[in-house]
Amino acid sequence: MIWVALTLLAFALGVVAQLRVRHPLANPTLIATVVVAGMLLASGTPYRVYGEEVRPVSFLLGPAVVALAVPLYRLRALLAREWRALALGSVVGTLVGVGTDAGLAHLLGLSVEAQRSLTTAPATSPVALQLAPLTGAPPVLAATLAVLSGLVGALVLPTALTRLGVRHPLARGVAIGCVAHGVGTARAREEGETTGAASSIGMGLAALVVTLVVALMG
Repeated sequence: MIWVALTLLAFALGVVAQLRVRHPLANPTLIATVVVAGMLLASGTPYRVYGEEVRPVSFLLGPAVVALAVPLYRLRALLAREWRALALGSVVGTLVGVGTDAGLAHLLGLSVEAQRSLTTAPATSPVALQLAPLTGAPPVLAATLAVLSGLVGALVLPTALTRLGVRHPLARGVAIGCVAHGVGTARAREEGETTGAASSIGMGLAALVVTLVVALMG
């Protein structure tokens, strides 16, 4: 239970930092990831051992995802009226993300494993992990790149959208959810319930679109 306690403490440290320092880098998930990764490297603990020990915490990801449906239900009337824009934005945004990841990986000359892993980066990490055997990517690398995609998206996208003049909560939510999935949705909820609900839809449709892309590639 040592790693469970350390992980929770690292996340609590991130929450405190976020409350005291209003800066995009003061993200609880980012801070917890950096702190735990540093401790794993310093102690020489394999990720497999860490993953087994924190399984009770990982299990809570399922109920947490289900809880995202609560704002969807509250805003069902609004979301039903705007379903065409939400669906189109999610599909196009996800395809642009997949294409950008694949193109950059090719231009940078990354390894085949990295290129395959980046194909599923726009999907949330549990989906990327399940799709890894189908793409031939190392599961750990696929999940790691998906998490990194979420972290970078959560840090960069809100500011980038503001500078681009994108202020509608549905548009901001869909864009964040398509690229930054779970981590981004947590960030989107800070902007309001409508943005968070749209991000949840974007995250779900992104997982579906990426799965279809992988199926077509196979």
